[in-house]
Amino acid sequence: MSGARDLRLGLYLPLAAVVVAPFFLSDYFLHLAVQIAIWSLVYTAWALMGRFRLTSLGHGAFLGVGAYVPTLLWNNYGVTPWLGIPIAMALSVALALVVGYPSSRQKVVGHYFALITLALGQVVLLVIVAARDVTGGSLGMTPRTVGHSWYALQLPNKAEFYVVALAAWFVGLVAWRLVERGMIRLALEAVAEDEDAAEAAGVDVLREKLKITALSTGLTALGGALYAQYLMYLSPDAMSGVGISLEIVFAAIAGGMYNMLGPTVGAAFTILLTEGLRVLFGTHFVGAANTIYGALLIMFIIFMPRGIVGTAERLLTSPRRPPAAPQAAE
Repeated sequence: MSGARDLRLGLYLPLAAVVVAPFFLSDYFLHLAVQIAIWSLVYTAWALMGRFRLTSLGHGAFLGVGAYVPTLLWNNYGVTPWLGIPIAMALSVALALVVGYPSSRQKVVGHYFALITLALGQVVLLVIVAARDVTGGSLGMTPRTVGHSWYALQLPNKAEFYVVALAAWFVGLVAWRLVERGMIRLALEAVAEDEDAAEAAGVDVLREKLKITALSTGLTALGGALYAQYLMYLSPDAMSGVGISLEIVFAAIAGGMYNMLGPTVGAAFTILLTEGLRVLFGTHFVGAANTIYGALLIMFIIFMPRGIVGTAERLLTSPRRPPAAPQAAE
């Protein structure tokens, strides 16, 4: 218990320092902190499914819906993002259920489920690119700028947006905690082990799968909307598709998708790694970042399947062997 308590203390203290970062950090570091908070929400949302062996390789689809829908509503109809974001979340959940219902009904699991989600992410990307008259296509689009406005959720002051990002990240942690302490966790763990046995034991497999899918995709759309509002620029490749979906998977695995703070650690690790590579390589070795990402993903899956937090927890909580007794002299 002492090791687990030390681990929690070692994680919570730095997190507490991050909360007060707006008062002490420069705009550059605050920019990184905003991104870490937003992506922590997205990675936590993915891990809600991933931890129960519902491996989605298409969460970029829901990220894209969350990013584009509020912007399109704002640009074309003047609908505030405070209404556009819930609409985007609802549409994202609806899209997930349209795909998830028949998949769960037909008991599509494992690699086949992953391939279905992978295709979904690519379909959304192609739709965004094809609808260039509406979305700007591959050139991207920008929200209509009105300056500093809480109504339009356009906050050039990074400290203000950081507060919004922290609030969204906290919502993700609350969702994780509710799942962790609810009956849904036990049901989904049973489903992950054996669907037929879980169904025979009285678990409504279809309902439980759809519940966690809706929660995960809705939170992902929220993260996508906030990221678009923060950058004030939407690009299809950065907001949807296979590439961003795989980045989500990598970060959640790297941090530890079985621990509540694992995705947050993964967000900090990947964003700081990306920034470090950008500073290190500059305009040289453009493909180096993706190569390093791929190599690290392979290493984490092989040597640290429970991620940074899970590995640290195992090392700190594993019982230590007592020292061997000295042998008596003959």
